[in-house]
Amino acid sequence: MKSENKMKLNEVWLVDYARTAFSRSRPIQPDRDVFSKIRGDELLAQLLIKFFDEKLADKGITRNDIEEVSVGVASGVLENWTYGGKIPLFLAGFPNKVSSFFIDKQCASAGAGMHMLTMEVMTGYTKCALATGFEHMTRVRRVGITPAIERYKDKNSKFYHPEYDMENSINMLQTAQRLYEEEVPKFTKEDLDRFGVRSHNLTIESQENKWFTSGVNGGEIVPIEGHVEGNPEVSMIVDRDMTARKSTLEGVSGLRRISTPFYLEKNGGKTGYIKREGTAEGVITAGNSSPLNAGATTAVLMEAKEAKMRNLDPMARIISIGWAGVDPRVMGRGPVPATHKALESANLTSEEIDFWEINEAFSIVALNCMDKFNIPEEKVNIKGGSTAIGHPLGATMIRLTGTLARILREKKGRYGVACACVGGGQGLATIIENVNA
Repeated sequence: MKSENKMKLNEVWLVDYARTAFSRSRPIQPDRDVFSKIRGDELLAQLLIKFFDEKLADKGITRNDIEEVSVGVASGVLENWTYGGKIPLFLAGFPNKVSSFFIDKQCASAGAGMHMLTMEVMTGYTKCALATGFEHMTRVRRVGITPAIERYKDKNSKFYHPEYDMENSINMLQTAQRLYEEEVPKFTKEDLDRFGVRSHNLTIESQENKWFTSGVNGGEIVPIEGHVEGNPEVSMIVDRDMTARKSTLEGVSGLRRISTPFYLEKNGGKTGYIKREGTAEGVITAGNSSPLNAGATTAVLMEAKEAKMRNLDPMARIISIGWAGVDPRVMGRGPVPATHKALESANLTSEEIDFWEINEAFSIVALNCMDKFNIPEEKVNIKGGSTAIGHPLGATMIRLTGTLARILREKKGRYGVACACVGGGQGLATIIENVNA
């Protein structure tokens, strides 16, 4: 009987990372988006040109070194269609030999691409890969309910499934509202608002300290030419995230409520909700949720032996990945089982994680994850979060991982988790290690 031949996995290094600043998307008032004149694929291409011609040049990494590229986009339609990931590469001057693929995993698109490339490098099929993602929520708005999903709602259709509440599964505001109500009484609206205020003020502090443009690993934002807000004819270098605002709890608590309650019977129905909240309105506002954004991200992954031969110093080592599906009506639960999977694979506990980047699609998502893993606030999103930095859907997961790698190096932490909830009822998590800790 032949003995089992178990493949030995290679060590994967995150060698470098960069992103554009994230603009504030304005689908109804496009001139107010400083990137409104730039297509999403062009935004990514401009990032890649500067990344390779300037930031990576000192490390001796060229376009010819890249074997495969992932391009993550949540709304890969219309001008965001990438021809299997090739269009941004054509625009950025990559040689024809470079392979690519496009991936849509909604908010985890860039991270799912990074995971696939990680497995390529781990298994020895690729030595050097490039993960990317972009979204432009001014120029290509999120696609609404498709005809296929309409069939789930049609009681006369053979595709009808009464257990799927598709309208409230696709409306992200409603998924956050439901998560909040299902977790009552653990959180209050004030908790959500306070976390949003924290995110904005930490982001402003990081901007004032130039942490995103300098500091550890030379910063992460690559300046891109856009235009002055409201005046597309006047150019401007965009090197800071445009949605962060100095905030107070008093100011945020008065923002318009934009979700609708479910009045869950287990919490006393409508009467119990109104008694508890003091209103018949929902708890989700612009102050405790992420905005619409445009932006692009990228990261170089390399097999450790290859990197050592090139005398490259890693930002971090990717040691584990995880993903999971959850009820789409409460998609905000996704980071929890995905992180459990990644921790188990890495043989780590949540207590051993030094810093976390939990995507703030909504404050309730981060707070719920913190509650389930008993994570102290001082370990989470310490440079600000997506409530303020922004959440260009297809690009975000690379931002979380790259920012986390920089935090680990600055704070001399060893392990970090980047995780996100995903539209449609999913979650994604990546665990990295600071090899210099």
